[in-house]
Amino acid sequence: MNGRYFLDTNAIIALLKGNDNLISLLHNASWIGASVISELEFLAFPDITPNDEMLFSILKNRIDVVSLDSTNTSLLLKTIQIRRTRQLKLPDAIIAASSIDFNSALVSNDVIFRSFSDVELITF
Repeated sequence: MNGRYFLDTNAIIALLKGNDNLISLLHNASWIGASVISELEFLAFPDITPNDEMLFSILKNRIDVVSLDSTNTSLLLKTIQIRRTRQLKLPDAIIAASSIDFNSALVSNDVIFRSFSDVELITF
């Protein structure tokens, strides 16, 4: 792609655990984003520790967290289209649509995204 990466929740978890492949991939990125959905999924995890929360806070200061804003009609329409045409849960549809909307490769190990021809998927 063009050095632009959109992180799925599992990529955030792996990155915060020190995954060398992800660290290397993202080192020279021109832009890194994640959905507010991933933020909610990560922070709502029942076994999250204070250290996990601190690491996420540091990461959040270094990436763009994309919110769901009702004025972003492009993102909303892409999410609706993906949700209607594919067998995805709404959070995954939002993450896929965000990756497309922000012209970025989706970094995820979630197999559900492998069938997407319009998303560049990077597994780790």
